[in-house]
Amino acid sequence: MTLILRSEAFESGADIPARYTCQGEDLSPPLEWSGVPPETRSLVLIVDDPDAPDPRAPTRTWVHWVLYNLPAGVCSLSEGVKVLPPGTGEGLNDWQKTGYGGPCPPIGRHRYIHRLYALDRVLDDLHHPTRPRLEAAMVGHILEQAELVGNYRKH
Repeated sequence: MTLILRSEAFESGADIPARYTCQGEDLSPPLEWSGVPPETRSLVLIVDDPDAPDPRAPTRTWVHWVLYNLPAGVCSLSEGVKVLPPGTGEGLNDWQKTGYGGPCPPIGRHRYIHRLYALDRVLDDLHHPTRPRLEAAMVGHILEQAELVGNYRKH
């Protein structure tokens, strides 16, 4: 079985509709996945932009959304999700907030990588971790991962 992450809002490699960005409603896109390994105990979702601030000379990866301990039986997140599945923890994005922050590139066309990880355990309560802290807790527990890449340029 192969873990697959997709969205009805955009195909992998295609442009993210403005509705899901700072120039639109800044809603999280609908996401769905399949192929979760049977031994999965929880899922992690991280959305980031590796092209910040300028894709011609990126200097950092900007984190847009961090979720962990999504229940293994959950297979989707609705558009603009406000109520997360029970047990789901939220990490801090690079605006130092929990929740989704949509694409808002200062210059150029950026890639937004949505990564879903299947883990062999439920993580401890990490109290709104940063991405590096969450990734450290995941070491040795990743069963499989999937990516969905969208692009966006401000108009």
